[in-house]
Amino acid sequence: MSTVPAEPSAQGQWEAWKRKELPPVEKVREDLWSVPVPIPHNPLRYTITYLSVSDSGVVVVDPGWFATETWDALVAGLAVAGASVSDVVGVVVTHIHADHHGLSARLKQESGAWIAMHPAERDVLPIRLAETTPDSFDKNWLRSSGVPADVAAKLSFSPDAMKPFMELSLPDILLSDGDVVPHGSRTMRAVWTPGHTPGHICLYDSVRGVLLTGDHVLPRISPNIGMMVGDDDPLSSYIASLERIAGYDSAEVLPAHEYRFHGVARRTLALIKHHQERCDEISAVLRANGESTAWEITERLTWSRGWENVRGIMRRSAVAETSAHLQYMRKLGSVELIDGEVRRWRAGM
Repeated sequence: MSTVPAEPSAQGQWEAWKRKELPPVEKVREDLWSVPVPIPHNPLRYTITYLSVSDSGVVVVDPGWFATETWDALVAGLAVAGASVSDVVGVVVTHIHADHHGLSARLKQESGAWIAMHPAERDVLPIRLAETTPDSFDKNWLRSSGVPADVAAKLSFSPDAMKPFMELSLPDILLSDGDVVPHGSRTMRAVWTPGHTPGHICLYDSVRGVLLTGDHVLPRISPNIGMMVGDDDPLSSYIASLERIAGYDSAEVLPAHEYRFHGVARRTLALIKHHQERCDEISAVLRANGESTAWEITERLTWSRGWENVRGIMRRSAVAETSAHLQYMRKLGSVELIDGEVRRWRAGM
């Protein structure tokens, strides 16, 4: 669902986004560059990679999807910044989704760079989860959410589909909350913002006056907050992280998608309101329809594209998001869970 958008701080970047074009590479601050890199066949269109330059070399934040055209855009962006792949000394990943972490392995292989992420993010890398999560977990989750068998068969992650994600790199450096990125005299500091993923981090640079928010705070849309391994109440985590990041209101916000903006405190309030409205809508669906599965609730909710246009993996994400809201509402007492092989929900008493 879309929310009230933030006002852009980069007119050219915003205009390119409106035209559905790849924005230009831009110098955001002295020795800090934004490099849009494409995400093939994805409505988000591109990830905004950031290059931080110091005497010790280049640190790349969120290098992007594992595709040749993404790599080519990253290499071209490095060239605009007066650098090359061999100058890259480090990669910081705000979170491990493939449109952020996909190219990290290749960048490390070709430059010798280290890779850094939060410890909680390392723990949910697919290769780590495979060691502790039963093979049946995914199918059991879909079934318990009430997803019809024919639909679940299309949404379940097959070994072949998961293979590229199993190759996402493990980190060399762990960045806990408050840690400074090892980058010469630069002062980018990790701010732990769980919710979108368990180990999502933002990066705050007080000297440059910027806050790199990854997917935590975007100017126009709300990131998917769905049930996941590693956090049994991600919406509570997300709202708490939004409240925390509002304290960085003086910084220019550098998100990983769309365009740069000012006013993170106002934007976080809009996002919190959006999730409160979603909870209210779920309550209304339960009151109107009685006991329902997460799937049955999801297909009755309002989606910006219309439910009939939410297809493929996006339907899976939608069910996970509904489930996260239900878990949050359960904690507040506004819904009740009727547990079983197929879980059903009803409005709280």
